[in-house]
Amino acid sequence: MLFCRVPSRLQSAAFIPSLRFFPRAEPAASRRLFSYSFIRHAADMGTIETSSRLARLRELMKQHKLDVYIVPSEDSHQSEYIAHCDARRAFISGFTGSAGTAVISTAAAALSTDGRYFNQAAKQLDNNWTLLKSGLEGVPTWQEWTAEQADGGKVVGVDPTVITAASARKLSDSLAKNGAKLVGIEQNLVDQVWGEERPPRPSEKVKVHPEKYAGKSAQEKIADIRKELQSKKHAAFVISVLDEIAWLFNLRGNDIPYNPVFFSYAVITPDTAELYVDAEKLTPEVKAHLGSDVTIKPYDSIFADAKALASKASTSDSGVSTKYLLSNKASWALSLSLGGESKAEETRSPVSDAKAIKNEVELKGMRDCHVRDGAALTEYFAWLENELINKKSTLDEVDGADKLEQIRSKHEKFVGLSFDTISSTGPNAAVIHYKPEKGYCSIINPDAIYLCDSGAQFLDGTTDTTRTFHFGTPTEMEKKAFTLVLKGVIALDTAIFPKGTSGFALDAFARQHLWRHGLDYLHGTGHGVGAYLNVHEGPIGIGTRPQYSEVSLSAGNVLSDEPGYYEDGKFGIRIENIIMAREVETPHKFGDKPWLGFEHVTMTPFGQNLIDPSLLTESEIKWVNDYHGEVWEKTNGFFKEDELTLKWLKRETQPLK
Repeated sequence: MLFCRVPSRLQSAAFIPSLRFFPRAEPAASRRLFSYSFIRHAADMGTIETSSRLARLRELMKQHKLDVYIVPSEDSHQSEYIAHCDARRAFISGFTGSAGTAVISTAAAALSTDGRYFNQAAKQLDNNWTLLKSGLEGVPTWQEWTAEQADGGKVVGVDPTVITAASARKLSDSLAKNGAKLVGIEQNLVDQVWGEERPPRPSEKVKVHPEKYAGKSAQEKIADIRKELQSKKHAAFVISVLDEIAWLFNLRGNDIPYNPVFFSYAVITPDTAELYVDAEKLTPEVKAHLGSDVTIKPYDSIFADAKALASKASTSDSGVSTKYLLSNKASWALSLSLGGESKAEETRSPVSDAKAIKNEVELKGMRDCHVRDGAALTEYFAWLENELINKKSTLDEVDGADKLEQIRSKHEKFVGLSFDTISSTGPNAAVIHYKPEKGYCSIINPDAIYLCDSGAQFLDGTTDTTRTFHFGTPTEMEKKAFTLVLKGVIALDTAIFPKGTSGFALDAFARQHLWRHGLDYLHGTGHGVGAYLNVHEGPIGIGTRPQYSEVSLSAGNVLSDEPGYYEDGKFGIRIENIIMAREVETPHKFGDKPWLGFEHVTMTPFGQNLIDPSLLTESEIKWVNDYHGEVWEKTNGFFKEDELTLKWLKRETQPLK
């Protein structure tokens, strides 16, 4: 699944009623029902009228003496995935994609988003909005557009809880050049426009994530963070990112769809551990798990406590600084509460770094769950082909997605989906973030490309797989594009590189074969994957984003390998495997440093009729044959009593000739 995508049939998981991770949720069809009046079906990508919302917002801006107001996509924890109540940018703009920033002035409004969403945004935004296509030459960034609107000493406002401190400082400095200024508005203005229709904040129960799956106790993890504090000579680490807190305390929640996290903050000092979470979320089991070593405090008290911490910040008699560590993803509001840069040092979170390097228990869990998940996918694709070709059934894209979820749910340790399934046929497959909605989606065409990007949460890991099939006769261009994408998958899978190499440096491995033909794709090549956590996990990834050059890959990292190619209005192709970085033996050891490679864990076939063997080298053909042999060996046992699937699997894993 593409990095930064919030996977949902409505382009934002914020709009899908939350899956019940504990226990299993109601049937998929019922989860797609909702009553929020501001939402229209994204699958038809109809324009959404926003005039009245903007008029009300501008009234509030006038009351606060604001000339411009910024509405980011993120919540107070800078989450990529958000709860229903935090979908403010989607509410005010009508654009339901996962990534983007809305900026509203007294006379204009703009929505900035990236290449994954250009088509969708153009269809969903009404004539109140200007679409800023991020990354295109000559198109201003949302920050530049904001500065233009604020030129001449105007005032720009933002909710300080939904923007990072670093972003706020950078924007403030930029605005100051025009005589303008940035101010934080404590009460979110979009929430006031939204009013009583705004969904309530989730209050799901928190659950213990057993050490048999986590591989390391919470006490050990907290001890490691304290060592980090000691080495940096800091007094405390204030944590605000939700998956970091869930990982650190070996807890899981259900406050955000598809992400087993819960709304919380944490403060770790050399002697104490404080968890800020609503007490009603905690079961007796969770309280016993946390024990007396962790103090529970009300979720909303973090800002008052942060101010109290700031008042104590100084240098101790021993010369040890009592300046606090704060993640560079923390909100401007939290940074201000801690006293700003003078009292809080912002850094890449040591919890994020530690979480990204999976231990052996977590790696085994990822291997195991991908075998089960691969078997589920194989059963689904065999079923789908049989329904379309042999039974001549009429199925729409949602029918397919629901069937896949039903098949997955039969497997051991299944908890729920890791994102809402992208089931797309023909031209819809070319919409990179397409999400089908019942009544508005397409009938699956057996004579067209079918792209399925899906994943699941298991107690022992998180999966994310994309496969592209054609159940009829593909065109030569479709076969060529598919094979070039497959060559990219293989090139990244087989890459060998020295420790210290970043995902930024590896991105071209996956694109090189497309580039030779003047082809490319407008999304990243790979993202980190959590262990029964968020399907998108930082800080590592593979792509051209600058941050991917900041963190090198390490043994134990789990990532996606997912190049693609898309022709608007025609077809789309993406192939995605999950890979794990590991140390490898090489004939030489230049620089006397470890060398790394990848191990793939995804176990379901590629569509063989889309492969053009003439475009593959001998080594690439061997790789495909070896991969399919491994898929057969690890998954055929699931189908001893399923002749249909076994026959399909045997056909699709036959060696290329």
